[in-house]
Amino acid sequence: MTIKQPFHDKNHRSQNPSIIVVGGGPAGMMAAIRGAQLGSSVTLIEKNATLGRKLLLTGKGRCNLTNAAGLDVFLGSYGVHGPFLRDVFKIFFNAELMRFFEERGVALKVERQARVFPVSDRSGSILEALKKELQARRVQVLFRAEARDIAVDHKTVTGVVLATGQQLKSCHVIWATGGKSYPSTGSTGEGILMASRWGHRVVPLRPALVGLETRQTFPGDMRGLTLKNVRLRFSNGKKQIVSDIGEVLFTDFGVSGPLVFSHSGQVVDWLTVPHRVTVSLDLKPSLTEEILTQRFSSDILVSRHRKIKNTLKGYLPARFVDVFLRQGGVSPDKALCQLTLPEQRALVRLFKDFILDIRGARSFKEAMVTQGGVDLKNVNPRTMESRVVRGLFFAGEMLDIDGTTGGFNLQAAFSTGYVAGESAAMRR
Repeated sequence: MTIKQPFHDKNHRSQNPSIIVVGGGPAGMMAAIRGAQLGSSVTLIEKNATLGRKLLLTGKGRCNLTNAAGLDVFLGSYGVHGPFLRDVFKIFFNAELMRFFEERGVALKVERQARVFPVSDRSGSILEALKKELQARRVQVLFRAEARDIAVDHKTVTGVVLATGQQLKSCHVIWATGGKSYPSTGSTGEGILMASRWGHRVVPLRPALVGLETRQTFPGDMRGLTLKNVRLRFSNGKKQIVSDIGEVLFTDFGVSGPLVFSHSGQVVDWLTVPHRVTVSLDLKPSLTEEILTQRFSSDILVSRHRKIKNTLKGYLPARFVDVFLRQGGVSPDKALCQLTLPEQRALVRLFKDFILDIRGARSFKEAMVTQGGVDLKNVNPRTMESRVVRGLFFAGEMLDIDGTTGGFNLQAAFSTGYVAGESAAMRR
């Protein structure tokens, strides 16, 4: 194994660092930076040959690093686990994160739904700023160095054991190895399993912010088609989730897009129980059935001999029309004047309740984030320190926290990393 130390300064480092950070993602890099800012000697361990591989993929390569919304919106975006982050956000929130990058030369912009991106539209801009700060703070980075275990003595951390058998000693270790999403970047979830070996309860890992597979195959005929201004209603027969108005994308396996991602975590949990799980598309959420019925009646009066498929092109994308009519049981070549009253009612209902059966979710290979992780009851929300092993801190996807799309997950990673680094440094 080759260990590179490009940021090493032998005049600045003692043999054993004050803080060891395991994991070179957003949380780990921010933890290392904050610890070094407060005067600690910090070693960052990364098993890949480069830092931030997953960060480069975020926001489709543009890096939606945070959201400009207020605290209440943020806390609500993580479901029942949102309150855990309240104390963390009091210390380092979106304004502080944006200022961090702007002070380092990264211009930012706010787009729709208050999403924040670098003006460059390049995730690399964010990563380069972090790498430069690590170098400026003289953080020692060990590349291609894989942590095999946490060294613990009498429920107190003593360092990190590498895959080579070498032990790096420190009484402050920040564990930020990530979840299982995008395993091609090195995220395998093994770090979370290591935490469980030392007495931490681990909530089972599941994919989140992920596409959903349908029993119906016709979405594949429309793959790449985005329906805008629709509302989704997910149901498992007992519970329902109603989305905001937004976009849904048809794929070769089913449905995807922002609205699907935002609620996929709950749907994944529903799928563990053998009940029918469905998603209903309200294709015209701003119109009632009564108004749609009136519009249909008006179309019939004005264009009696026009084919129904041509009329519906004024209501729906052309690629969707044939599928829509097939689901409604109406021939696309039928003239408006030939529509029976039951057929008219069926089409109107279909606009408000286009149902697909969900049979599964895509794998971790396609999931943006991981559900599950170290149980939050095992972590001090003010410091990110383990309640089980003294001197061990957690940050990022290690924790059982996941949010909706829109920059909320990266903010949680940066914030928990910042607080973990600060807490470890203050414990010297």
